[in-house]
Amino acid sequence: MILHNSQAMSTTPTPRAQRLIDPSVLDRIQGEVDSNHVVLFMNGTPVFPLCGPSAQAVQILGLLGVRYKSIDVTTDPSLRLAIRDFSDWPTLPQLYVLGHFIGGNDVMRQMLETGRLQELFAMCAIPMADY
Repeated sequence: MILHNSQAMSTTPTPRAQRLIDPSVLDRIQGEVDSNHVVLFMNGTPVFPLCGPSAQAVQILGLLGVRYKSIDVTTDPSLRLAIRDFSDWPTLPQLYVLGHFIGGNDVMRQMLETGRLQELFAMCAIPMADY
């Protein structure tokens, strides 16, 4: 059977945000983002990151001497799924500064290399080590 344009099925995927995510998990994420100046959602912990991108994000924040709260998403499958919907960003880690999503380790690395990450922390009055 040949479908005419008016009969063709939509190939647009359903946005991730339309998936059924437990609202309490989203509230928990929002609470962490709202109550901490800098939050890194990651695979593993700063002492034992479970992937290269998370390790690199920890290294960047450590290089700058920024204090942050890390949240290991591997301990809670609902959190691991919900954080991606919360930010509409498909990968981990995810950095939030003063409640705003900044990006993953690739964005962090680019911002570090151009000095924009340091500028962001300075503009937001987030203390950094002298380096």
